[in-house]
Amino acid sequence: MNVDLGQLSEDIISQLKQKGVSVESALSQIETFKKGVPFTELVRPCKIGDGIDNIDADLEKYVGTFDSESKSKKVIKFVPASGAASRMFKDLLSVCGRDGEVTRDELMTEKSNDSKAFLTFIDNISKFAFSDELSSVLKNDGLNLAELLCSGEYRSIAEYTLGPSGLNYSNLPKGIIEFHNYGDISRTAFEEHLVEAKEYSADAIGVSRLHFTVSPEHMARVKDLLESRNNRHASDGVNFEISYSIQKPSTDTLAVDMENRPLLDSEGEIVVRPGGHGALIENLNDLDCDIAFIKNIDNVVPDYLKTETYIYKKALGGYLFDLQSKIFGYLVQMDAGPPDQALFNEVSNFLTHELSIEFPLAFNEMHFEDRICLFRSKLDRPIRVCGVVKNVGEPGGGPFWVRNKEEAVTKQIVESAQVNLESQKQFKIWESSTHFNPVDLVCGLKNYKGEQFDLKQYVNPDMGFISHKSKDGIELKALELPGLWNGAMADWITLFVEVPLITFNPVKTILDLLRPEHQPQECSE
Repeated sequence: MNVDLGQLSEDIISQLKQKGVSVESALSQIETFKKGVPFTELVRPCKIGDGIDNIDADLEKYVGTFDSESKSKKVIKFVPASGAASRMFKDLLSVCGRDGEVTRDELMTEKSNDSKAFLTFIDNISKFAFSDELSSVLKNDGLNLAELLCSGEYRSIAEYTLGPSGLNYSNLPKGIIEFHNYGDISRTAFEEHLVEAKEYSADAIGVSRLHFTVSPEHMARVKDLLESRNNRHASDGVNFEISYSIQKPSTDTLAVDMENRPLLDSEGEIVVRPGGHGALIENLNDLDCDIAFIKNIDNVVPDYLKTETYIYKKALGGYLFDLQSKIFGYLVQMDAGPPDQALFNEVSNFLTHELSIEFPLAFNEMHFEDRICLFRSKLDRPIRVCGVVKNVGEPGGGPFWVRNKEEAVTKQIVESAQVNLESQKQFKIWESSTHFNPVDLVCGLKNYKGEQFDLKQYVNPDMGFISHKSKDGIELKALELPGLWNGAMADWITLFVEVPLITFNPVKTILDLLRPEHQPQECSE
């Protein structure tokens, strides 16, 4: 791009360099603020038979394909785990922040959502996997959990759960919280990912690889946890190879004022913000692996519910391997020389019917060689197979057919913030969606020659988000990069496959851990 440095002062340019943000990126972001981010145009929701495949009839076949193919491949489980747990405890923090005593009578009288949540937390404190650890830290300070409950000292219980005098959960990554109780021991979300991963990411010599993205301030704590506990879970000849990364400072985005000028704080420092999970496309791009499974840190279950997760993870992987085999085969054949009419028709039919790729209106008028080049460009790109579940009202995105700026219709995962829901037509399409994105992906990251794709080349920069916020009483605009499974993968080959709802059990609030799916088996029956 033509860089007009006149838009930025020398001081701002110097500060950008210190923060690792390129001037070109900063200027591009300013242009995005000026132009705005266009809404995504929904055409229709993806449904079974129209954009979503159901593979239940071939489940055994795809699991077998994965088992036979994966042992010779380098498989990694990629888990975004940077987020702090503070949002899990929003209601508890709200009550703890009040003046005066926090009594049962007052909470029951108010009947607010946060009061109800606080009482539910207190009344079920023994059902949380971390209750023994909480009792231990209370005991260290001469306190007793049962006595605090009897005397109604609820604030102390919550503060020892949330604050630095106790477990400090509101200031730690979600993955460090003890999620599940196994009698003598409990497991954090990080540990549950280890246990799950060894079932499908282990290679022929028993190495199970995982990669966690972690915030810098928590890196040492997370490493200590996993190093101290991974031996609990390495078994049956399987050992873990765990790697970590942080969200790169170079992916931070500017905050601007309402005139789209870079915002400075009271010290004259330029304000930058994390670019959201879309920034992690660079972390994924740095991995040396054949395929990567992507799953959120909080979507885990106890062992007795893991079987379907294992089966469908392998099935998604086998589906990907089967797809790669066809695509790679076509590309190798085209390398050998110009395809005959039979191969041409086969590839054209595969692109149209199996990959749902549209050709431009002028396709039939194009030279034969140009059509072959188009085939190549459509086939030789990263692949993602996305598990989707039936929509049961969870907040978040889903699979849709969308129209891009070239007027082509493609399959994408779309969030509500990307859609103009004030449009009656778009709102109706959004509301008619049948499936939800649980973030259950398996990604093919190498091409048919065994070379790593440069994933940054397949990002749609027009699928980010602009939000309005405030800092120190000043209104500002913030930019979030295209989401990891949204715009950051917009130009990938995309397939949607229905998976069972039991494979999706997120923990968005602390009370979600009271759901039967997160309780010991004897408690959930």
